[in-house]
Amino acid sequence: MTGKARQRAGNKWRCAAVLAGLAAATAFADARYSTPVGKNHPLNLYWGDTHVHTRNSSDAYTLGNTNFGPADAYRFARGEELTAHNGMRARLRRPLDFLVVADHGEYLGGFYRFNAGDPVVVDTEVARKRWAQIFVDGDMERTINAILGTRTDPGNYPPFPYGTRKLIWQDVAETADDFNNPGRFTTLIGYEWTSMIDGNNLHRVVVYRDGADKAGRLPPFSAQDSLDPRDLWRALARYEAETGGQVIAIPHNGNLSNGMMFPARSVDGRPIDRAYAELRSRWEPIVEVSQFKGDGEAHPVLSPNDEFADFETWDWDNILQSAAKEDWMLPHEYARSALKLGLEYAADLGVNPFKFGMIGSTDSHTSLATAAEDNYFGKYPEAEPDAKRLETAMGANRMWENWKLSASGYTAIWARENTREELFAALKRREVYATTGTRIAVRFFGGWDYEPGDIHKPAYLDIAYGKGVPMGGDLAAAPDGRAPVFIAAAARDPDAANLDRIQIVKGWLDAAGNSHEKVYDVALSDGRETDPETGKAAPVGSTVDVARASYVNTIGAPVLAAVWTDPDFDPGERAFYYARVIEIPTPRWTAYDANFFNVDLPGHIPATVQDRAYTSPIWYSP
Repeated sequence: MTGKARQRAGNKWRCAAVLAGLAAATAFADARYSTPVGKNHPLNLYWGDTHVHTRNSSDAYTLGNTNFGPADAYRFARGEELTAHNGMRARLRRPLDFLVVADHGEYLGGFYRFNAGDPVVVDTEVARKRWAQIFVDGDMERTINAILGTRTDPGNYPPFPYGTRKLIWQDVAETADDFNNPGRFTTLIGYEWTSMIDGNNLHRVVVYRDGADKAGRLPPFSAQDSLDPRDLWRALARYEAETGGQVIAIPHNGNLSNGMMFPARSVDGRPIDRAYAELRSRWEPIVEVSQFKGDGEAHPVLSPNDEFADFETWDWDNILQSAAKEDWMLPHEYARSALKLGLEYAADLGVNPFKFGMIGSTDSHTSLATAAEDNYFGKYPEAEPDAKRLETAMGANRMWENWKLSASGYTAIWARENTREELFAALKRREVYATTGTRIAVRFFGGWDYEPGDIHKPAYLDIAYGKGVPMGGDLAAAPDGRAPVFIAAAARDPDAANLDRIQIVKGWLDAAGNSHEKVYDVALSDGRETDPETGKAAPVGSTVDVARASYVNTIGAPVLAAVWTDPDFDPGERAFYYARVIEIPTPRWTAYDANFFNVDLPGHIPATVQDRAYTSPIWYSP
């Protein structure tokens, strides 16, 4: 080697050494000082609605939503003002972060396009032979029967031709793309599969991760294609195989299914088997447990020791009011009992078909995603604010008295950023929770090594994620002599009520195969403690002035948090845990109506409510 060559080699070595030293110094500095390096926790909380209908839904259109299409729903959700069907101006106090327009897949966009003279629909056989006379006569009963027939008797209600369906669906998907603004406002493409068997609700909202380039390739699989959820799941599998996209289904209103939503038998009468369990667990990671047609977390008959189980309960019949409710149906309708059934199936089949997270949505048919009690614009045009809506019923056949409708609800998602990919990933991993319309911020973690002081540390999320799993996660292989420890933290909606309490709901399966449940108060406001004999805490009280539809936050707490260890843990028993956060009492929307319109509130109509949040569970498997 020449002198110059040796010099060049030496320079190269010295340069490499300096770079290596800088890299080592940088790594050392990062490790010692910049604590976020190497961490990628979901730190952002996003609020939205996964279930809104527009004039593209045949029932919404027939019941009066002839004005607002998907574009209007997106505009309203992102904070713009609209004039509702009743002439009132409507706006959200705080915009949403994301929205799913989930119009019914059966004759999607058909009624609106037919009456607008769109040849894409007008020239179809079903429009010429069936719809023309219905709309000319204005026969509402026949119209409703046509709508319901697509969901209960699809053989007699043929779908649009494939080309028509695809063209309309592409328009729906492209409109969602037009309003998708990553980082600011996310539109997730979706629709509703609206199966009903004997009037029993089996509805699912289908949500895509993808844009119109993929989601628009295949039109929705509707109840006109099949009433069997297994066929829906297979259609979703075909979509993913053909497009490379991703999609999930979200069941809702199990309370109106008369025992069919979380069944012991599939729709063909055969007992649930491993194949069913695998399909369902793959395609349905979350369930909508709160919306305007009742709350579906728990039922007082199933949870008699839970004083908060009877919340906005609808338990009279099925969705078509064609059969009365019977007690045997209830365990197959409510989320908590379904989670318990899931433990039993996991033990018997090796797969849990009901391993789901929980979300809330409005199911609004007005295009307006309102869920706050003091901004309740109804869920159908007939149920929009009016001096007489407390006295009247909703719909052409007056199916439901308006006062029974709930303001619920919203979906909360913990994610890294507000994009389709990140929000969808959070839905799939179940790091989501439901609220009944309020915007309580809730964190819930489970692990084996949390300590009581962890919740007070400034960077407690590093500890929470580092030593355990968030809501939607799994714990396994309990260390000898250890019980699971949970971190639960909640902060009030800054625009709403203080918090009454945080509870942890536990369900478990004993050695004999029997399921159980228990509710623990783990954080209480105002210095209250649970009674050691009953395990219950005294009510928080109330500051509600019903006549003025007002309250004050002089009771309750703005923030509650706890580190709680399960005192009844058995390492050999399967279990789930979720947090329930409850606000102090506030006026219900019915009280706001009575005050605004200066009308009397009949005694049988509830005037107050304790809004709440339900986290997705954490599961323990031996």
